Order: sequence, then structure tokens, then C-alpha cells
Amino acid sequence: MTTHLPANYVERVYAGVLGKIIGVYLGRPFEGWTYDRIIQELGEVWYYVHEQRGVPLIVTDDDISGTFTFLRALPDYGNRRDLTPAQIGQTWLNYIIEQRTILWWGGLGNSTEHTAYLRLKNGIPAPQSGSIALNGKVVAEQIGSQIFIDGWAMVAPGDPELAADLARRAASVSHDGEAIYGAQIVAAIEAQAFVERDLNKLLDTAVRFIPNTSLIYRMIGQIREWHAAELDWRKTRAQIAAHYGYDKYGGNCHMVPNHALIIHALLHGDDDFQKSLMIVNTCGWDTDCNSGNVGCILGIKNGLAGIDAGPDWRGPVADRLYLSTADGGRAITDALTESYHIVNIGRALAGEPALAPKDGARFHFSLPGAVQGFTAESTAETPGTATVTQVAGRSGDGALAIRYVGVAPGRPARAATPTFIPSRSVADYFIKRGYALYASPTLYSGQTVRAALWADDANRQPVQCSLYVAVYQADDSLALVRSQQQTLAPGQAADFTWTIPATNGQPIAAIGVEITHAHRADGAVYLDYLTWAGAPDIVLANPGGDGVMWRRAWVNGVDQYDHWWPEAHRLVQNRGRGLLAQGAREWTDYTARAAITLHLAKAAGLAVRVQGMQRYYALLLCDDGRARLVKALDGDAVLAECAFPWTFGATHTFTLTVRGQRIEASIDDKPLFAVEDSDRPLEGGAVALVVEEGRVMCEAVIVKP
Repeated sequence: MTTHLPANYVERVYAGVLGKIIGVYLGRPFEGWTYDRIIQELGEVWYYVHEQRGVPLIVTDDDISGTFTFLRALPDYGNRRDLTPAQIGQTWLNYIIEQRTILWWGGLGNSTEHTAYLRLKNGIPAPQSGSIALNGKVVAEQIGSQIFIDGWAMVAPGDPELAADLARRAASVSHDGEAIYGAQIVAAIEAQAFVERDLNKLLDTAVRFIPNTSLIYRMIGQIREWHAAELDWRKTRAQIAAHYGYDKYGGNCHMVPNHALIIHALLHGDDDFQKSLMIVNTCGWDTDCNSGNVGCILGIKNGLAGIDAGPDWRGPVADRLYLSTADGGRAITDALTESYHIVNIGRALAGEPALAPKDGARFHFSLPGAVQGFTAESTAETPGTATVTQVAGRSGDGALAIRYVGVAPGRPARAATPTFIPSRSVADYFIKRGYALYASPTLYSGQTVRAALWADDANRQPVQCSLYVAVYQADDSLALVRSQQQTLAPGQAADFTWTIPATNGQPIAAIGVEITHAHRADGAVYLDYLTWAGAPDIVLANPGGDGVMWRRAWVNGVDQYDHWWPEAHRLVQNRGRGLLAQGAREWTDYTARAAITLHLAKAAGLAVRVQGMQRYYALLLCDDGRARLVKALDGDAVLAECAFPWTFGATHTFTLTVRGQRIEASIDDKPLFAVEDSDRPLEGGAVALVVEEGRVMCEAVIVKP
């Protein structure tokens, strides 16, 4: 079927994504505070307060990771409109690493999402996994279903019925009752906001999709009455606290009080992005969650212009966001990239082909203000020599403007975007705050980078330009590796093609553009696009030294992966199967090879095209004396097997090659299997060491095109 999509669909989704992450970043530093404490310590919250609180602005957060991860159920299951709650539950099991990613791991009966995850893990499918019958009313009606819901609305623009139905299915994985109704309200408002600007009409539309006997329905009506009778938002807030405050409901973070604050902020915010966020954040309770929902609603409703009408919300964020999941290659991402993922799901549901700006370039800057994580470097070597902004570009399709001033010997200008965790201190901070950033680099040695730049016509002199990457060293410092320079005269364009050299197995933290000049230069160069392709050519081993970032490039999905053992990788899995993975979904055709010592294991081996904890191809030696080629996808399917006697403590070399739908497997250079997989084949993904109930060790994993 083909459904009409709004003409400005892409930009409105981008505004919704920006509104979501801005709202979360704004509210995160004082999450859980009361109104009285906020007023006393912060006053009315009109802008970011992270510096006052001494914390980073860009953080890992369940609101962001859950929103943009659980939605992957749609493309993972073919973008079908009949997607089931059970399939969304399988998506949870695939992308969540237990006790580590996405969720607040507060325990059974204490954290709603943790409770639901344990139900799913123990074989109870959704929607039973989140039901009141199984988990009780208090647990089932906490806030999580609402905070994860925005993406399901953005794939259904102008179709609130579909959005509310998708929200019901997604919410039921972990929630029930009033929590589902609250999620449906938010989703219906957001979907209808693509085509309707009047807030009261949006509310009228949304409440049609929930029972008129529900508490959420009655509460929305009461808040609308309070708003109509009282213009002072503070007095309405007091009414909400008196009638629907935390003291009226059980659990840690109930849906009802926080949903009330969302409706309250929308009504009293006068359709103003900044004022609405001020109200919802100053009111307190679950500030990052409520602020993220309000920001997304108003982003969709009023577009980029609505966000830009106030202070500079976007500049400090620079589109940056982190998605800490079992799919480490997508952890380091940006608002524009995630927006196009959402848009292409929505287009698929509407029967439209996917969009791929600039032939699918990773960085294409195709919407107003989109810088895709690029920021100007400002260090002792580059103090204030560069600024970055998005501009229309030569063809009107967007480019990154790098404006430089005072460039001279010893004073280059640089602008870069992250490809991995930006520093060890950042990684340590996220671990300490309880939402660790599990990530793999997006760029590796052996991959070929392409970029196009041009110099401004008004430049007074030519400048030298190069691409560069920042590579971790043995002590976790960063060193720059540069491409060959090209000279850009005023108005001149240049194309770059650069194969990333070997990095000794160290992760690449950033990629950027460097501008130099032999004397002094002021002016601008423009980056039209930057992208890379191909499989890596890498040896993933301990590079030596005291650094830890090479180890943190592995996404840890095993019970124990400690740093003090003599081997590069010692993996221990106590129950079930664990994976230690590195790489990206863009890796399609390659060969992976690893010598693995099986000290004690029910099964162990090597996996390729890894897309999470439950989607991969693996070559395993099993304790029944057989070698198996397994496809993990909603359970294991054995593609091929044969006898292969082995003993504990033996070392065997596993090799897997994937080319299109063909998988070839060998052990100790003896070919074992060559199969074609045409039934829902896995088309790309990372490499992983696999261990099931035991201990293995490995010194290096080799990946070649």
C-alpha cells in the first residue's frame, strides 16, 4: 500500500529527534528532584544547567537508547505493519545486554523494564511479559512505556490510529494498564502533530484512542479544565501535585504524575519550545523523561523554526547522541542519521522507497543546521581557529562550513566528528553513573574514506587541506594520522580518497578536516560529504601499554571479561551463551579468523555478521564432539554440522568467510562447510568471540576484506 506522507516529513522528524535529545539533555542533571528543590537550587530552568551541576551535556541515557533502539524491531522484521509485541520483545533480547545496556537495572519487581526483561529471558513472550496479571499493577504502570514511545509515532506521520496501535504493542512488552494509555496519548499527539497545529485538537484526537473510563483520560480532562481557569502554571502544578503527586502512587517513577506534567507543560507553554521545556523541567520529578517527550512533541509540531526561535539549543549538542546497545557499531551516532533511519521506516510502511542523500554518504548535512557531530577543535594548538556551521551548499543540499581565522604555522584549524568514545575520562564517567557506553568504532584501518571539499570563492589565498583521524595510543592519549594534503585555491574543489592505514589494533576516536597555511589565512572551506565503505583490514589484539580503550572497543556481552589476565581476551560465561563483539552493521563481505583455546565450554567459537546478542552466524565446537554452523535469529538454526572431536584445553583456529548469501567455514584450515542462506539472511554485522557456559581465551581476531 502507498500512504501520503507530509511534504516536510524528513525535516519534521529531524526536529522531533532534536527536540527529544535536547529535552533529555536539559532535564538529565536534576532527574528526580522535587519542584521545591529545583526552585531553591536552580530557579526556573530556562536553559542547560549541566555546567552548574558539573556533568557532561551529551550523556548515555535510557530515554534515548530505548527510543531509538526498540524501534529497530520494524526493519529487523521487514517493516511489516503486523509487527507483534512478541517480535518487539525479541528485539529487546537482541539489543539489550543484561545488567549493562539501555535499562535501569533496579531488580525484579523494582524496575519495570528489568522485570520485563527477566520475563522475556525466561521464555515469557510479550505482551504477557509486561502484564499486570504477571507483574502487578504498580510495577506495570511505571513511566518507561511513555519515555520509549516517540519513534513509533514518527514512523506514522498523520496516522494517529496506527501510532497509537504501535505504541500499544511496543508498550505491552514491559507495561500494562494506565502506562499503555499514557504511551498511546503521546504517540497519537506526535503522529497527528505532523498535520495539525492546534494543541486542543491534538488532545481531542489523542484521547479517542484510550478508554474514557481510564484515569489518564479523566486526568487530561481535569488538567485542561484547570488550565482554562488559571493562567499561572505554578498554581496548576500545585493542583497536579495535590491530586496526582508521587504520594498517590506506588513504585519509583509512576506514569500518572509525570504524564500530568507533560499535558500541563504543553497547555501552559504557549506553543513555545523554551517556555514549555522550562515548565516541565521546573516542575520536577522525572525531568529528563518528561522533557524529552515535550521536546519531541513540539519539535514535530513546530519544526526546526520552533526550536530555533529561542536560545541556541542546537549548537552545544551538535547533533550528538549515544546508543549504548549490543550493536556497538551504531552506538556513536547523530540526530540526522537517526532521523533518516526513522524516515526510511516510515517510508517503508507507506510503500515508498528509502532515501539515501548523496548516494548514501554517512555525513551529508542535508537539513538546516545539521552538523552531524562535527565540532571545531579548540586546544593549545588550535585556540579559536575554527568554527563550524551548516550551509545550503552548492546544489542547495547542505554542506558543512568550516570557517577559519588566523591559520598559520603551528596554528591549524581542525573540525572533527566522533567515531568512537571521545576519551577515557568520558568512558569512565559513564561507567560510574550507571549507564556505561558500550560502543565499537565506526571506522577502521583498511576502510576507504571519500570526501569532497571546496574553498570559498572569497578566500584570499589557497590553503592546504587534509583529512585526519585521531587514533588511541598505548597510554590512551590520541595521535593524529593524516591523509595526503591537497591545495585548495579560492573557489576550487577537491575529492579525497584515503584508505585508513593500520592502527596497531587501536580504535579510531574521530575523523575530521585539517586546514593549514604557510603564513596566515582567513576564510572558509566547505565539506560536501564524508563517507567510507568496505570491510576493514585489522588485527584486533592487545596493542601493548597501559591503555584500556582498545579493550572498550569490544562490546562486552559475557559474564566476565577482566583486564588483568595475561591473554588479550579471557572470556567466562556462567550460564547461557555470551558474545564479545566488535564491528559495525556496514561490514558485509569479509573473512574473520581467530585461534581460540577452549579451556572449558559447552560450546565456543567465532561469529560473523553479528547484529546483537541473538542475530549472527557462528561456527561452534560443541561438547558433544560436533562442529556446527549456526544461524542465530529468533533462536538457533543449524545450517550445517559434522563430527569434530576435541578436548578441553585445545586451541583451534576458526575461520569464517561471508560473501553475499554464502558462508564458508573451516577449523584449523580444514574446510568444513559452505552453505547458502537465502531465508532472511543476515546481510552485515560485527565479529564476535562466542562462549557458552565455560571459559575460552584468544589473543587476536583478524578481519580481512
